[in-house]
Amino acid sequence: MEAGPAKARRAPRSDSLRNRERLISAAREVFAEGGPGASLEAVARRAELGIGTLYRHFPTRESLFHAVYAKEIDELVALATRFLAEPDPLEGLRCWMRANIRVIATKRGMLVALTPAPDRSRALYDDSRRRLLEAAGALMRRAGEAAAIRPDVTPEELLWALHGIAYGRDEPGWQVTALRLVDIFVDGLRTRP
Repeated sequence: MEAGPAKARRAPRSDSLRNRERLISAAREVFAEGGPGASLEAVARRAELGIGTLYRHFPTRESLFHAVYAKEIDELVALATRFLAEPDPLEGLRCWMRANIRVIATKRGMLVALTPAPDRSRALYDDSRRRLLEAAGALMRRAGEAAAIRPDVTPEELLWALHGIAYGRDEPGWQVTALRLVDIFVDGLRTRP
């Protein structure tokens, strides 16, 4: 028996797209704040939508995690491109690293609240890591060409340092300390006369 013609898929309605973006934005805020209030119900409330709307867009906790994380990586890569035009290349690198702290805060909150399966997130993590290494590499190359940064640090080492700074403490207010440590780290990258 032959299959009938494939049903044409309609493009999502504009209100549906707006709701999806509201949910992603709300999830970022709720999970960055962390704590016991970081739940899917809190995300729906923050977005001013019902929990059914959340589940319609994100049928699993993991699908919400992937959508938020992928959006944040896309924004970090776009930021790196924008910071390449910064007049001071070291300042562009600093701003990009500081933006990473916000993303890591959201990720930390999501990992606690959503506990995605590591094996199903592996492809997302691998792709994100590759893209972040490329973004960091571009910013570091520009700073190196301007002789603003020491030449013996690799993009991978920069991301390791960022990871250590962001995951080194787990207490309220950790982001303030992390941002300060990013500034100290970037100052340490500066070439010395």
